[in-house]
Amino acid sequence: MILKQGEKIHVVHRRFFEKEIRRHFVGIVEGYEGGVARVVGHVFSLDRTEGTFERRPEERTRIISLSSGENFVNVIPDFVDLGKIHYKQVKKVVRVTDGSAWHLDLSESPFA
Repeated sequence: MILKQGEKIHVVHRRFFEKEIRRHFVGIVEGYEGGVARVVGHVFSLDRTEGTFERRPEERTRIISLSSGENFVNVIPDFVDLGKIHYKQVKKVVRVTDGSAWHLDLSESPFA
């Protein structure tokens, strides 16, 4: 099985247009079947005036396709506190962290 119930994930929604808002989702898998996951969590979107990702306050339930090519999914370790997830800039890299030693660098460039 690709995803298990209870796993924590970070999803980057692919943009199709240059000016489209950058959206991410952080949540917990409620179920997974046939390449589709039902997840509960929070949307993070880029605030263009501040240049930072902001967490939307309302919890959402999303159905996310893993086979569509529109979403990039990262599995987050069990010990990460999703309630403390935030984004911060470290040099040229955008980093997702909960403030512990764990982090996820979103830049895949080796020169960042």
